[in-house]
Amino acid sequence: MTLHILNRENSLLEVFLSEIRNIEIQHDRMRFRRNLERVVEIMAYEISKTFAYAPHTIETPINPIDVQLPAQDIVIATILRAGLPFHHGFLNYFDRAENAFISARRAYNRAEETMEVRFDSIYTPRLEGKILFLVDPMLATGASLAVAYRELIAQGGTPAHTHIASVIASRPGVEHIEKELAGEPVSLWTGALDERLTPNLYIDPGLGDAGDLAYGKKI
Repeated sequence: MTLHILNRENSLLEVFLSEIRNIEIQHDRMRFRRNLERVVEIMAYEISKTFAYAPHTIETPINPIDVQLPAQDIVIATILRAGLPFHHGFLNYFDRAENAFISARRAYNRAEETMEVRFDSIYTPRLEGKILFLVDPMLATGASLAVAYRELIAQGGTPAHTHIASVIASRPGVEHIEKELAGEPVSLWTGALDERLTPNLYIDPGLGDAGDLAYGKKI
């Protein structure tokens, strides 16, 4: 698995990451969602450099011109609900992509320090030979993403390559993905890598609960 950490080079990305983390700014839900999209816009551009391209001829008002366009079909898959603005950001750039959605819940047992990922439903097109984007803004333990990947390919077939994308990842989560998906054609992209998890399995320092910040608290 190839790991890409985008904020290891200084860029405008750090502005959006800092606002997403900043407790004084992040409670503006509209700005929080928009900043998630802004991170995606930078990430989508970087990921697009890895695509295969094919020549096409297009007509301009003056004369034809030869251009290079992406050669792969893309599917964007999101774990509900925190992934929705992140998904939308990718769809802004890969606007011809197909889409997959995963309804999942994390059931924590604090006493035993265990977590079970429970999947309610998966909606996906066929994935064979396509480029799969599996997107979730927070890669904490990595458990739900690893299971989601397995469930997607069990239902939709094996993609040519998968890009796992997050705004912030934890070191334990990355290590879990590297172990669980060893040998798979997978790349992992994150805006930032934080070293720890809290006892409640949030990324430390992270940003809190991305779903609540984007859409409000759930009961």
